[in-house]
Amino acid sequence: MKAMIVNQYGIESVFEPADIQKPEAKLGHVLIKIAATSVNTVDTMIRAMGDELPLAPALPAVLGMDFSGTIESVGEDVTDYAIGDEVYGCAGGLADLQGTLAQYMVADADLIAHKPKNLSMREAAALPLVAITAYEGLMRAGIKKDQKVLVHGGSGGVGHVALQLANHFGAQVYATGGGDAQLALIEQLGAKGINYKTETVSDYVAKHTDGVGFDIVFDSVGGANMLNSFEAATLNGQVASTVSMVELDLSTAHFKGLSLHVVFMLIPMLHNHKRAQHAGILKALTQITENEGLKPVLDEKKFSLSEVGQAHARLSSGAAMGKVVVDVA
Repeated sequence: MKAMIVNQYGIESVFEPADIQKPEAKLGHVLIKIAATSVNTVDTMIRAMGDELPLAPALPAVLGMDFSGTIESVGEDVTDYAIGDEVYGCAGGLADLQGTLAQYMVADADLIAHKPKNLSMREAAALPLVAITAYEGLMRAGIKKDQKVLVHGGSGGVGHVALQLANHFGAQVYATGGGDAQLALIEQLGAKGINYKTETVSDYVAKHTDGVGFDIVFDSVGGANMLNSFEAATLNGQVASTVSMVELDLSTAHFKGLSLHVVFMLIPMLHNHKRAQHAGILKALTQITENEGLKPVLDEKKFSLSEVGQAHARLSSGAAMGKVVVDVA
């Protein structure tokens, strides 16, 4: 089968076409003909950093994590899926799991779900990693109706899903963005936009919460921005972070009694740990999507499998608005 592989890791590494062996379904797994995949920041990190990360696959590697596609065969003990089912998930591209930049992949049945019927293959491929991350973060933060939720990076991959899910759960949702286009998208998706370039944290906490702070802060920006999240949260508030590899002074979090939830959604794939929870989340996301509670935003640029290098460059450039999707089929 056709695939795009990397033969070396590093900032200058490139994808090369290759013919590799078509895999076969095995116990607990399904063989999927891939229709589309999307590019996530972690994909670009693995390509650029490789062995510096504990999750990079051995070379030569087929990268790519998210996918949508059609089941071509099923393992003997798989009962929830049948040949011809349209599915989506995040099931490869790290450790010993073949990625999605190929015509076919074998996926653990506990890492997939039936594709939302009201989404195209391209749209479905954009969701799994970011949507599982957003859902997990909000659940762990204990989201409830009428809470005030702040999403940092509301126009980004995870952020634009988190604010929609927070809306679905009945929260009052606010989100930060850094320009007119970002703020317009945030408002379009149902949140109150906050321009972090012109408003200080104290300004928007006073404006939107009467100085009390937000019940939940979902931080998809991370790094030094975590301090802004601590400042924006209410006393005994909840902070969910997707980017926490940073050294910080936790004094503010301590004196406000904050709970910090670090979301690293690759754990089930990487460690074969509670994978069925991902299937459960994906099934819930399918229901939410089919009930019009979630709609992924796709970048305007389209890429074929042979153009995956350009797709990585598009995401890394920061010019993309919405998820970058690669058509495989």
